[in-house]
Amino acid sequence: MDLINAIGRRKSAVARVYVSEGTGKIIINKKELTEYFPSAILQYVVKQPLNLLEAAEKYDIKANLDGGGFTGQSQALRLAIARALVKINAEDKKNLKDHGFLTRDSRAVERKKPGRPKARRRFQFSKR
Repeated sequence: MDLINAIGRRKSAVARVYVSEGTGKIIINKKELTEYFPSAILQYVVKQPLNLLEAAEKYDIKANLDGGGFTGQSQALRLAIARALVKINAEDKKNLKDHGFLTRDSRAVERKKPGRPKARRRFQFSKR
C-alpha cells in the first residue's frame, strides 16, 4: 500500500490527511496527536473511525490542519481519516457510514446582517 490522501472539512477547518502502513503514529502539523490536541475528548474524536475498524495500530497518519478552532479541526480530521480508510478498503464504508463518520457536517456560522448587532439579534425595541 502506498500513500493514500483524503480531505475533510468542518466549519472553516480543513484537514488534509496522508495515510500509510505503519505503527499507529498520528502527526498533525509536525506535532504528535497528544501535543496538538491535549484534550482527551478531542483525541478520542480523531481516533473514532480507527477504533471502530480496530485499525489504530495499522496505519501512520500525517495531517495538515488549517483554519477553524480545535473542535472543528478535530471533526474535520475525523472525516478525512474516515474517507482515507474507505479508499484503503471499500468494504468498511457501510460500517463507517452507519456511525456517521462519512457525513460532512455542513453547519457553519451564519453571517451578520446589516442594521443588526448579530446574525438574528435585533436592537431592543422601544415604544417611546
